[in-house]
Amino acid sequence: MSVTVRFAPSPTGNIHIGNVRTALFNWLYALKHEGRFVLRFDDTDTARSRQEYADQIAADLTWLGVHPHRIEYQSKRAAAHDAAAEKLKQAGLLYPCYETAEELDRRRKIRLSRKLPPVYGREALKLTDEDRAALEAEGRRPHWRFLLPNFADTPFETQRTGVQWDDVVRGPQTVDLASMSDPVLIREDGTYLYTLPSVVDDIDMGVTHVIRGDDHVTNTGAQIALFRALGAVAPEFGHHNLLTTTTGEGLSKRSGALSIKALNDDGFEPMAVASLAVLIGTSVAVSAMPSLEVMAQSFDPAATSKSAAKFDPSELDVLNRQIVHDLSYEAVADRLRAAGVDADDARAEAFWLAVRGNLDRVAQAADWWSIVTRGPATDAVLEGEDLDYARAAFDLLPDGDVSSASWSEWTSAVKSATGRKGRALFMPLRIALTGRSSGPEIADLLPLLGREGILARRP
Repeated sequence: MSVTVRFAPSPTGNIHIGNVRTALFNWLYALKHEGRFVLRFDDTDTARSRQEYADQIAADLTWLGVHPHRIEYQSKRAAAHDAAAEKLKQAGLLYPCYETAEELDRRRKIRLSRKLPPVYGREALKLTDEDRAALEAEGRRPHWRFLLPNFADTPFETQRTGVQWDDVVRGPQTVDLASMSDPVLIREDGTYLYTLPSVVDDIDMGVTHVIRGDDHVTNTGAQIALFRALGAVAPEFGHHNLLTTTTGEGLSKRSGALSIKALNDDGFEPMAVASLAVLIGTSVAVSAMPSLEVMAQSFDPAATSKSAAKFDPSELDVLNRQIVHDLSYEAVADRLRAAGVDADDARAEAFWLAVRGNLDRVAQAADWWSIVTRGPATDAVLEGEDLDYARAAFDLLPDGDVSSASWSEWTSAVKSATGRKGRALFMPLRIALTGRSSGPEIADLLPLLGREGILARRP
């Protein structure tokens, strides 16, 4: 069986790292099984859906290395959804209900007071044609519920009906349809809720595996029943744990700080984001993976914990540093140019190799480029004895061409002449040369400065 998965975000805002966890689980599963990945925008909420959000989601996935084989919009498939709804109506499996939200809430409270499960009692099935006509004459419009197959002879006497599946992530699962209310598939205004369009589109697009967050586990039983009611075989399901903030709160599109766009704009590496989004909350140690293709080779959805995983942004900083420190010059040349580094300068590659080990983000290289090509920063200054020492030390710079060995030769000469050692020997020279008390190895920076550049920095 050829694997086909889908990621179905609502284009009502920018996706965050929690959403991307689902996208990456699906993409890695498709990669591992040489399958196909469908990006399907759940844009049936016309009031909140925006094309600019859809475009941004597509751009975010591309940035991460996810390249859909097919892109669909649910809003363009209304005819298929309408046909499925009509099929269910004709079969008596989609029935109109007229209760208001207040009436439903009152009924739930009554059932709870009688120690009964707060499920819908299917009162609407008892309405006659005359009853429905009278309600509609009052101005009421029906919402439509899917009749769950959880009874034998009469829908008013439900019985335990276990729907079972072998979850790709969680293993064997069972949901009792008798514990659920018949789900609403169509709102009073005629628009569809998530369930029907999703099932119809999964059928039509040949989706074989639905991998999503575990907040959908309880919905799966009803959805499997809906697949069967429409004459289709349900796909395999997998439900991964959700990401929360460090305080246990759920991630939200309203919190833009962890959106993929914001993380990209802040200079994070895509594989740092992908590595943490996938590996956190699994039995696999979180580390910076080199690529999604490599990650897919060992990807195992079943290694995911059943409890929520707390996302700590500081872990993202650690992974990002690991990746940046190993990036080749060829991999970053264009980005360095965009950040203000003259990538055509003959020193550019040696410069990158010298500074990358001190960076959290690639763009931070621009600060060091300015120090190398324009002069020291002003973060640290020399005073008193250290100032006098540094001035004298510059007179001891060895003759000849400057190389990576020049630093050792220079400091050896200064040590012999002054008796200084350790921090007292090195720090004033670092500050004089860079204007900072920490940074790349001075031995690597000296050849970039050249003799004239070094001497020009004498304090």
